Amino acid sequence: MWDGAAVRARVRGLGESDPGLTRSGAETHRYAMGAPLGEAEVRGFESAHGIRLPGAYRAFVVGVGNGPAGPHHGLLPLTTPRPEAGDDWAVDGEWEDDRRPGRLAAPFPLSGPRPGPLGPVEAEEWTRGTLTLAEQGCGMFSRLVLNGPYAGEVWGLDPDWGGFVPQAPDFRGWYTAWLEQA
Repeated sequence: MWDGAAVRARVRGLGESDPGLTRSGAETHRYAMGAPLGEAEVRGFESAHGIRLPGAYRAFVVGVGNGPAGPHHGLLPLTTPRPEAGDDWAVDGEWEDDRRPGRLAAPFPLSGPRPGPLGPVEAEEWTRGTLTLAEQGCGMFSRLVLNGPYAGEVWGLDPDWGGFVPQAPDFRGWYTAWLEQA
């Protein structure tokens, strides 16, 4: 589903064309690509959380890398927090909240027809059954829906102003758009 070598080469090219890290979020992810996760590690994560990761995202972390280069301030790692970030990593709380028992397996709260923008929203209420992909900045996040009729979609959360709205039909489209637009 992903050509890992081609994606990593594209990310390297983005970094080479931005040595001053001037693109939005580049100072955070620095165009670095973590090593792919092993199939056993991903299965262990899924088993521990009672979920099955959407195919495009799962294939990415197994075949391309476990972040951080990506949209906004970069992809959050799936299985381990970023050690180099230390206490200054702004999304520690989001990453840890996602890994609370039962949170990822909880039903995504929307199951009917697609609503209009849900904003302003209480993040805790609306983000069950989703995985944080990236911090957009200013308390806004991109999240991957893990279950229900919207499983696999990427939604944007701006709890103060923009609500919770679809950003991309799947992880592949979301990530590829970044590769093409960066």
